[in-house]
Amino acid sequence: MEPTREGDAVVDLLDVLLRDGVVLQADVVVTVADVPLIGISLRAAIAGMATMRDYGYFEDWDDDARAAIDGSEAADGRRDRTGSGRPGDGESGL
Repeated sequence: MEPTREGDAVVDLLDVLLRDGVVLQADVVVTVADVPLIGISLRAAIAGMATMRDYGYFEDWDDDARAAIDGSEAADGRRDRTGSGRPGDGESGL
């Protein structure tokens, strides 16, 4: 397979990253004058949310985010009917 110079390369790369995902792992040691000062171990998973949920990542976060959005829409609807949402503007404050 030979490389080509097509304009779709970035789009194809993003498609593969979001669909299949990738895990990056790096170990970094910061040294000054041959003396190791800081050790860093990094691990990142990059993928679309659907792929992450398929593999069990972010399930709780996604469920919480969806519940918060559903709850805020209900609260926004209540505020629109009663005014500003402050006590004394149609709400009891309790």
